[in-house]
Amino acid sequence: MSSLLRMSGIVKTFPGVQALQGVDFEVVEGQVHALMGENGAGKSTLLKVLTGVYPAEAGEILLRGSAIRPRSPQDATRLGISAVYQELNLAPNLSIAENIVIGREPMGPMGIRWREVKRRATQALARLGLELDVNRPIGSCSPAIQHLTAIARALDVDARLLVLDEPTASLDRDEVKNLFAVIHRLKAQGLGIIYVTHFLDEVYAIADQITVLRNGTKVGCDTPAAMPKRALVSLMIGREAPSEAAAPRREVSAGGEVLVSAKELGRRFAVGQLNFDIRPGEVLGLAGLLGSGRTETLRLLFGIDRPDTGSLTLGGIPARLTPRRAMRAGIGMSPEERKTEGIFPSLSVRENMLIVAQVQRGWLRRLPRTAWASADTKKDELRIATPDLDRSIASLSGGNQQKALLARWLIAQPRLLLLDEPTRGIDVGAKFEITGLVERLRSEGMAFVLVSSELSEVVQSSTKVAILRDRRMIGEAEDLSEQAILDQIAEGDR
Repeated sequence: MSSLLRMSGIVKTFPGVQALQGVDFEVVEGQVHALMGENGAGKSTLLKVLTGVYPAEAGEILLRGSAIRPRSPQDATRLGISAVYQELNLAPNLSIAENIVIGREPMGPMGIRWREVKRRATQALARLGLELDVNRPIGSCSPAIQHLTAIARALDVDARLLVLDEPTASLDRDEVKNLFAVIHRLKAQGLGIIYVTHFLDEVYAIADQITVLRNGTKVGCDTPAAMPKRALVSLMIGREAPSEAAAPRREVSAGGEVLVSAKELGRRFAVGQLNFDIRPGEVLGLAGLLGSGRTETLRLLFGIDRPDTGSLTLGGIPARLTPRRAMRAGIGMSPEERKTEGIFPSLSVRENMLIVAQVQRGWLRRLPRTAWASADTKKDELRIATPDLDRSIASLSGGNQQKALLARWLIAQPRLLLLDEPTRGIDVGAKFEITGLVERLRSEGMAFVLVSSELSEVVQSSTKVAILRDRRMIGEAEDLSEQAILDQIAEGDR
């Protein structure tokens, strides 16, 4: 296999930050090269230099042996470098075909040549082994189809190097398998693929080579076989990785006050038959496939949606919750969709972290200095990568925005915290820190309801697990092991 891309001695600085310090990176034809590192390690900056978003201050980029210096993403695309990011930026009101050729529509004397648009879209999808109705609006398609459409759009040009940034963040297990089949197909066609993910299992399933960045420096490069998982994590975080297997099994007393009790709780077309009690110090994990009703359960518990069946009690008292009443009762929620349901993009990081504490205190009463200081403390605890908390939260990476949302609720100190995909888009080091933080707060009496697409995370953090299937709860897991829970999810009522 010949070298497709070689980046040598890449340097990039921002005010007060050395983002890249002489980074070397190489991809060969027909190879999946995983680019790994914590948030702020320099992965995004390196890719933005490659795709023409940022100019490098030093170093050289060779594509097929020829020196290049992309001046814009469009310039990089013309050179054969295409990127598909986690935020797809598709036009939901346009068709699959229109999204694939958008900005590059074939034109004729009478305007856009629609027959050629459909032909090109069908051809791009065929490279992925897909046959789809290209006239279908992309907004009506599943996340998996949307992601594959974005890849097809990247291949509509003569792409030789494909960048995939968190491509499986919104996909379920079967959709991930289908995406991997597509990647293997593209490898066989000779494409080079740069793969960025926070899911370690994916790296060992799909990557041929791994490069690790830390603090803007390349700290490791080898094959997956020569770089075991713990060695990879240690390189990423700069210290010995903790052993997950050594985590003690958490025991919780069956007695004590019941904070929240759900009896046959449900909402039509959302989720039903919810039956559980939550006590101080418990972590209730919700296990189920995508669309099984996990997020809908959290929405009922936080009062975003109103139940139409069953009952919900707080401390033994029947409750009809709204988000405001839930917050007053000591319930917090960190949502899955941070951009649309979590952050206030026009506010600073500090204001986003303190807004719940301000609501609890009342808009006319100033927060004490201790609250402001707590924001700085949480910034350090969660390693939120920002020079200061007074800049706009919209300027932070998605992972750091997620950590700021978690800090918001830790400052407010709820009795029950609902966590919907709290580590999605979070780097490996932060995952260990958040897992440890949940365990510490649990031991201090805080209760949690946890949703995660990573079943290993649910098993590791939960004291008990509710099984959801086909938008209803079918019981609690008797055996807190991944295989036993998967068996219950697959079999349903036995």
